[in-house]
Amino acid sequence: MAPEKTFYLETFGCQMNVHDSEKVVGTLISQGYRQVESVEEAGLVLYNTCSIRDKAEQKVFHRLADFRKLERQGKKFGVLGCVAQQEGEKIFDRAPHVSLVCGSASYRNLPEMLVQLEAGKRAAGLDDRQTTETFETEFTARSNPHRGYITIIEGCDKFCAFCVVPYTRGRERSRTSESILAEARQMAGSGYTEVQLLGQNVNSYHDPLKKKTFSELLAAVGEIAGLKRVRFTTSHPIDFTRDIVDAIDAVPALCDHVHLPVQSGSTRVLGAMQREYTRDDYLERIAWMKAARREISITTDIIVGFPGETEVEFEDTLSLLDAVCYDGTFSFKYSPRPNTPAQTMADSIPEEAKSRRLAILQEHQKEIQKHLSKRHLGQILEVMVEGTNPTRGQLIGRTSQNKTLNFTAAAGNPEPAPGSYVRVHVTASFPNSLLGEMVG
Repeated sequence: MAPEKTFYLETFGCQMNVHDSEKVVGTLISQGYRQVESVEEAGLVLYNTCSIRDKAEQKVFHRLADFRKLERQGKKFGVLGCVAQQEGEKIFDRAPHVSLVCGSASYRNLPEMLVQLEAGKRAAGLDDRQTTETFETEFTARSNPHRGYITIIEGCDKFCAFCVVPYTRGRERSRTSESILAEARQMAGSGYTEVQLLGQNVNSYHDPLKKKTFSELLAAVGEIAGLKRVRFTTSHPIDFTRDIVDAIDAVPALCDHVHLPVQSGSTRVLGAMQREYTRDDYLERIAWMKAARREISITTDIIVGFPGETEVEFEDTLSLLDAVCYDGTFSFKYSPRPNTPAQTMADSIPEEAKSRRLAILQEHQKEIQKHLSKRHLGQILEVMVEGTNPTRGQLIGRTSQNKTLNFTAAAGNPEPAPGSYVRVHVTASFPNSLLGEMVG
């Protein structure tokens, strides 16, 4: 009897990587593999990698080095995703115990690569990143039975000076609106109530058949019977148009949350970053959302310490936080990435200064969130139940504005199951979450 084929998969990075991992899991299961919960149990250990920042990339290689000793136990190792696409077969030199290197455009070829692995050979899949076949989801094993992802556009044409994505994911290519809507209907028919449309620049979507604009696609997905919530991420400001806000206002299922990365509050730094918009352009888009009939939660990404950023320009970013009043930010220190234009710029900001600026920005934003969260006190919000926190005796829910709301069940009522929707009265607020009691 042949030995059981088992695999362990760890995912780094964004939602697109998470969804890519669902495709990988589905493919491996279709090939007779069983997913296990630890490296020790697995015959094949896979890492789906992110190279958007140096720290994420180094974490992968550190992890691979840690597990090299397990090669003697007959385990095989594979590197998937952006680092695989970026480094290619050089990974075999850097980590000789790795047997599989596969970029995100090549997951459809995993069955053939697994045959090579099982024959004791190395396998590499680094196909043309322009292929639209990366959208195939025949074997997708969705990890959440209530909320699911749909990739609508791959790649990026923006070539921001700091970003490696165009070099790891390739140029932009969109799915047809018909195929997206068919997948969304299939998910709704399978009991999913929330879908999230994904793309490196999701609102840069262009229907190859020219049947729907991005806002029309949003509305059409939001009108599918059975779907209660539709999200989308990540948007690029240059392609964020007023009709997107109009769609959110018009279609209740479209969540009232927009993630709109700004990266810097300084127009000069934005120019150096090759972001294609000014501070005023960005604030115009914020004004559209602030004028909407629905209250839209706004989050963003920020980089501090980009080459040449002065103290005054850093202050411009702090003042932008005050002007927008974000509900949340993801902030990072600049780190040079391979092949990007910024890699050739003098990284003139000392690491100590980057760390100081990041700490100041994060503390400033924390105070803004502490103040903003108070506006929800006394409100009754609908949440999707995500799970429980037994230690605190609380349930964990998420609002349509993408806020975590921890709550206790209504007295005398059965505890709601994950995936159900309940109303919660907000009784306390914190910078990153809300607290409440379920309404009976």
